[in-house]
Amino acid sequence: MNTAVTPAYNRFAPVLRALGMIIMLFGLTLLAPLILSYVADDGAQAVYDEVFALTMLCGLFLWVRYRHVSRELNVRDGFLMVVLVWTILPAFAALPFMLQLGASHTDAYFEAMSGLTTTGATVFSGLDTLPLSINLWRHLLVWVGAMGLIVLAVAILPLLGIGGRQMFKAETPGPMKDAKLTPRIAETAKGLWAVYVAVSIVCCLCYRLAGMSWFDAVCHTFSTMGLGGFSTHDASYGYFNSPAIELVAIVFMLIAGLNFGTLFLAARSRSLHPYVHDPEAGWFLAVCLISVLMIAAFVWLTGVYAEPLTALRHAAFNVISIATTTGYASVDYAQWPLFAPFWMLFLCSFATSAGSTGGGIKMARALLLYKQVYREIVHAMHPRAVHSVRFGGAVAPPSILFAVLGFAFMYMLSIVGLTLILVFTGLDVVTAFTAIVASVNNTGPGLGDVGPSTTFAVLEDFQTWVCIFAMLLGRLEIFTLLVVLTPAFWRR
Repeated sequence: MNTAVTPAYNRFAPVLRALGMIIMLFGLTLLAPLILSYVADDGAQAVYDEVFALTMLCGLFLWVRYRHVSRELNVRDGFLMVVLVWTILPAFAALPFMLQLGASHTDAYFEAMSGLTTTGATVFSGLDTLPLSINLWRHLLVWVGAMGLIVLAVAILPLLGIGGRQMFKAETPGPMKDAKLTPRIAETAKGLWAVYVAVSIVCCLCYRLAGMSWFDAVCHTFSTMGLGGFSTHDASYGYFNSPAIELVAIVFMLIAGLNFGTLFLAARSRSLHPYVHDPEAGWFLAVCLISVLMIAAFVWLTGVYAEPLTALRHAAFNVISIATTTGYASVDYAQWPLFAPFWMLFLCSFATSAGSTGGGIKMARALLLYKQVYREIVHAMHPRAVHSVRFGGAVAPPSILFAVLGFAFMYMLSIVGLTLILVFTGLDVVTAFTAIVASVNNTGPGLGDVGPSTTFAVLEDFQTWVCIFAMLLGRLEIFTLLVVLTPAFWRR
């Protein structure tokens, strides 16, 4: 083809070439459930053979078709690349659910999107009896999606000219996207993944020592480190009923809720000193601790639990699970007095750190919003006073503050708008509101008909697609998706 006379070819070819490589990279993750299926003989071998072949062939076709393109990705390409990855890969990931379990395309895509966005909401029941390879695949999606497929691609494909910096910036969560841990983006991505893998191995060993089987330990490690909330059991952590296992989960959920960039710096310097300078870490831990003590006292004083230690145990696990946007449950906390679960859902909106695997607006934005409000109050009292917003020891530039204010507005508008859509379809307000909050914040269970003891299978297809859109909106932190949806993006 003569590319000189096909502007559309030149415009989108680099994106499609990079997309082809990422699809093939994603296809390799199917080898894990494929091998397990053959070893366990769980009846899904033929399905994984077909899905693996289809995924690799589709990726190979795109790469071969556009392999001669020399132009790297620009800023606009980076946004489009990220949106395409997070909308197309769930379609491939959903195929095992459709072919093996007979799930509808809506339910299968929801489950795949929930896994890759680390939401952890499910439409499946009977998890205890699912084929082992299907359960492994569900949890592996969380683990891979948590650190980010784009970050993984940037880590291992730096020599293929796919414009890693633009994809990394579009993918990275939080307001401080230009912060560098190393001089090169590829080195940063490799460092983050190395720390992620190392902590995951430690988590798995701790689960095994606490009493889980090896299979449960691996699967729950994936969903714990990804803060995704999937479980191999319908009763989630209530199945184990083990304080030791819950303690392991609490520790590693807190680790995953902190900035992995800070953990990378701490590991490289072999010191906890980087956490002293992390403006989010102290607030995150303090908010979680205070909330645990408050909810524990509340459920004890209201008579939910007769023993204060029992109240503290269940409050600690479930509050931290929801605050970190994981979504595990050891009990049906929807049966607690309404203040407790609503406070927990409030925490999931902001508690986790930027650079973590959690969802929500992130603690960094919450702190900047608070400081901006405080500055306005001071300015109202002292109009001539100069009061700068400082974050992490430095003055936050106006561009960051404006971006955070814009994000907060769109975040609230998204939740209100999508909630109204679900209410319009006939859902009650509690179910609609909490389903959207849980989806946008990538938390998992809501309340009402989508509470921790139920699944999202109660939703109609249209309602399910609204939640799918909400999960994608939250995972891409709203603006990445909205940029691609604006008419100006598509003008030359």
